Amino acid sequence: MTSFEARTRECQRQLADDEALVLFPSPNCYYLGGFDEEPGERHFFLFVPSSGDPAFVVPELYAEQVQTSTWVEDVRTWADDEDPLEVVREVAADLDVADAHLLLDATMWARFVLDLQRALPDATVGLADEVLTALRVRKDEHELDALREAADVADAVVEGVRDLGADAVGMTERELARDVESRLYEHGAETLAFDIIVGSGPNGAQPHHGAGDRTIESGDPVVLDFGARVDHYPSDQTRTVVFDGDPPAEFETVHETVREAQNAAVSIVEPGVEAQEVDAVARSVIEDAGYGEQFVHRTGHGVGLEVHESPYIVDGNDRELEPGMVFSVEPGIYLDGEFGVRIEDLVVVTEDGHERLNTTPRGWRV
Repeated sequence: MTSFEARTRECQRQLADDEALVLFPSPNCYYLGGFDEEPGERHFFLFVPSSGDPAFVVPELYAEQVQTSTWVEDVRTWADDEDPLEVVREVAADLDVADAHLLLDATMWARFVLDLQRALPDATVGLADEVLTALRVRKDEHELDALREAADVADAVVEGVRDLGADAVGMTERELARDVESRLYEHGAETLAFDIIVGSGPNGAQPHHGAGDRTIESGDPVVLDFGARVDHYPSDQTRTVVFDGDPPAEFETVHETVREAQNAAVSIVEPGVEAQEVDAVARSVIEDAGYGEQFVHRTGHGVGLEVHESPYIVDGNDRELEPGMVFSVEPGIYLDGEFGVRIEDLVVVTEDGHERLNTTPRGWRV
């Protein structure tokens, strides 16, 4: 039994008798079916009943790709001159789910949701997250190995970028982002985890700035946030550095505060601790230093097939941490119009504590 089939069978055990999953190209579809594809305009579904074998409904041009990539044996196809909803009705009847409670991908495009409702008027709909979030939140060893490898790629790249030193001064943020991208692929990234963030000087005070045309100047704090995907799983690491020159007067205090907050939050990670407690520890350090108003986001987010997924490390989330959970710990302080500081590592909850996936220096000097 492949890991994908094992996940599917476990998922089926969580479904009520009158429930079924209907997924479209998404992380959920890959998690169960093992086939990875971007959403497109054609009808593409994975039906997972509460018992028995699942079935794919795919465009004819995908038939061979799906059949050779997935453990699912039942792959129904439709041609471009045919009505895909006829195949949907046929599969639903064969799997006895035409009047079931269908749990759909939260990211399924509206046109496909409406088409499913039109094709299966006796069915009701809900969200697949009701079942799959609880399964995906704990990573198996294969997933953890991929996440570790992706973190190693990010670690290697941030070390190389630090070595640029004064050579980074005079580059634009976009030029440095392209340099980071090249290094990620050189070190084994299959794709980027997300758009690279290079926030220099005042741009660093925007947590999701991206990378623009501003030229990096001597003394600029630069927020570097990037990651790589390896075997479908991403890394996500942030460091804030000064490539050359003297930073603003308040910068060292802010950076040390963020580093203390991150270390304090990571130190309490273990099974049984509530997610909101990790957030509270980081926030208390920053508030005690007088920067509470400048910490404007949650302390972290889960990482798996998606860069942002459960568990969210935020006030109000009383979910207890469990072995196999992976999430970021990334407190930050942002002084509008001046600079920002964020430090981020990925952390795995182990049986008796935690493991940091990122091990590069967290200081600002290069």
